[in-house]
Amino acid sequence: MDRSLFLARLLGPTFVAVALGILINLGLYERMIAEGLQPGIVFYLSGLLSLLAGLAIVNLHNRWRMDWRAIITVLGWLMTIGGVMRIVLPEFAIGVGSAIYSSRVSAVVVAVVTGTIGAFLSVKGYMKRN
Repeated sequence: MDRSLFLARLLGPTFVAVALGILINLGLYERMIAEGLQPGIVFYLSGLLSLLAGLAIVNLHNRWRMDWRAIITVLGWLMTIGGVMRIVLPEFAIGVGSAIYSSRVSAVVVAVVTGTIGAFLSVKGYMKRN
């Protein structure tokens, strides 16, 4: 199977599930986000996991074509950069995260954007045309 299709099939449904989880359980996710934006082991581990996942994607799929596959590459790089920032500059990363999730509306916007990207990747991954 093409790597792009594999990664779209992996990332797409994951992003959709995360988005639905946020939208359906907004209050709970707001508390989890607030807890996750505290310095400590959870923040560090989220950076480590993001770095590992991002590097895996970048190493398998560093494609910069002007089509839908570039989204996967961009996501890989964003995960890599986000992971490095959480490990190397945690206070800065906490500030950025706090700014992004500063209100209930921004959490909903993040969920909608994440869900849209996830739905798009799912369609591309599972609706392969020969």
